[in-house]
Amino acid sequence: MKLLITGGGGFLGARLARTLLARGELAGKRIEHVVLTDIAPPPADLVADARVEARTGPLLAQTEALKTEAFDGVFHLASAVSGECEADFQLGMSSNLDSTRALLDALRHRVEKGGAAPTRMVFSSSVAVFGPDPAVPFPGIVADDTLPTPQTSYGTQKLICEHLIADYTRKGFIDGRAARLMTVTVRPGRPNGAASSFFSGIIREPLAGVESICPVSPDVSHPMSSPTYTVDGLITVFEASREAFVGRTALNLPGLNVRVADMLDALEEVAGPAVRARVRFERDERIAGIVANWPTGSTAARAARLGLHPHKNFAEIIRQYIEDCRKAPDAEQTSLKGLA
Repeated sequence: MKLLITGGGGFLGARLARTLLARGELAGKRIEHVVLTDIAPPPADLVADARVEARTGPLLAQTEALKTEAFDGVFHLASAVSGECEADFQLGMSSNLDSTRALLDALRHRVEKGGAAPTRMVFSSSVAVFGPDPAVPFPGIVADDTLPTPQTSYGTQKLICEHLIADYTRKGFIDGRAARLMTVTVRPGRPNGAASSFFSGIIREPLAGVESICPVSPDVSHPMSSPTYTVDGLITVFEASREAFVGRTALNLPGLNVRVADMLDALEEVAGPAVRARVRFERDERIAGIVANWPTGSTAARAARLGLHPHKNFAEIIRQYIEDCRKAPDAEQTSLKGLA
């Protein structure tokens, strides 16, 4: 089996690759070759695996060559993140929309011109497709069938891609499935350009002994998922039969609906009051304005029918992050030096 993971050098893409390589199989087939594409090289442990091929550079520059290359499956994770897309409209359009359409057309080419069977593809969409619009009542808690009305360029681009994937599937060009990721936390490393980056920062930095600034109110609520549960969700969506996935529209992956205050309570429970005290509230109107247009929670009935469920509490997510830090191939003890 040959797989393509776009965004394979990033945190989530690399974690997905490690999980698949450790499993050794997907949908009952042995994994023999995994191609990781990204603007940056993947981590050294993945490059060292003989089954892995790394291709570095913008996805848009690679899609023409993909027209003649056979893949048994594609996980499309490559994306510019929310804050970047608000700051640079053209970057979001190119990285999120243009690259996705070019990838879809490469897969379509093999079907129309080469007579190949449609490639199974999982697209990582986002909870950011939901938002309040004056014409449509916004429930706050969003379900699989809530009307998406995105209020950011990032969310709009993700929603357009969801519809493209549904239509390319309808036409028989691909076997596509779009899964809406809840905010993934705790992400290791440095903060990225996502408006949601602080959700990881208020846990990650205090555990590393560093002060963290929270730019929103402690009453802000949002659906969260751990990296492990998110990766498991993407794999489950890939392995689901067409009938079990039900239809062509995107589904929500499970998320734990949690307030910032609850996150900090869990941090204190796991790591103690001194660690919690490293979080300082300082409102950022730009970030707070973006977050105010996000869902306060979510449900995931279709994912539940596939056997996927959220964490029971946020302390589970923090403990998973601590365990990940200790087991990471390039583990640096500085990531937990604030943990007594």
